[in-house]
Order: sequence, then structure tokens, then C-alpha cells
Amino acid sequence: MSQIISFSADKSFAAIFDELIQKSGYKNRSRFLRDAAIYFAEIQQKGDLMTIDDSEIVEGHLVVHYETEKEQKLMVTRTESVEVAAYHHSSRLGHSCHSCVDVVHLKGIASDVREIFEQLNNTRNVDKVVFVSAPMRQDECC
Repeated sequence: MSQIISFSADKSFAAIFDELIQKSGYKNRSRFLRDAAIYFAEIQQKGDLMTIDDSEIVEGHLVVHYETEKEQKLMVTRTESVEVAAYHHSSRLGHSCHSCVDVVHLKGIASDVREIFEQLNNTRNVDKVVFVSAPMRQDECC
């Protein structure tokens, strides 16, 4: 069951806010605010990959966009403290037959995940690397 939560804003902010929502690809304010609040809370509580404590366990996805002249995958360095749960490779994205994206679902010590992130970011032909943190859970599963 839904519950209405409201806040007030001046007209200037409301106009900027609606434009931000539209440019972010959202269809309504509620979904945008929900996702923004969750993202903000996670960053405030955990930090992002670059600022989180080195010994903290993190889980999420590394998304790597790169160009290659041949069908190839970027290989993620495995360490004792990083578990790779899944690896997905796609090529021929968009208008270029040389654009690829690899998505790596991993879990490990923040310092080691950060090292892999930086290694990929400094790899030839890599255009962009993003770490998407898995959602925080209040209760342990299973």
C-alpha cells in the first residue's frame, strides 16, 4: 500500500527539479525521489567505492565500456579476496561494431575491488568503468 510523503519547494526549484527528473529518464517524481533517497542514504552510510574503508566487504557490478577491433573480453584479475559471481560480455553496441561492454558481478574487500577498478580504468581502449553497488539490505537473506 502506498503512502504519500510530501515536501514543499519554491517555483524555481520545482522547475529545475522537474527538468532533472525528465533528463534522468524518470516518468514521475515519486520513482525519482525513491531512487534518489536510497542512493543518497547508501552513499552516506557506506560511501562510494573510492572512499569506503579498505577492509569493508563490497558487492556490486563493474560495468566496463570499451572499444576493440576484434571480439574480445576484458579479463578481471581474480584475487583471494574478490569473488566473481558472474561475467557478461556484449559487443556491437550502438552504432559502432567495435563497442563492447562487460559486466562483472563481484564481491570482495573494497581495496581489492578498487584495485581492479583502477586496473580496468587504465587499460588501453577502455572508455568508461563504473562500479554499481548492490542495494543495502537491512536483514541478512536466507
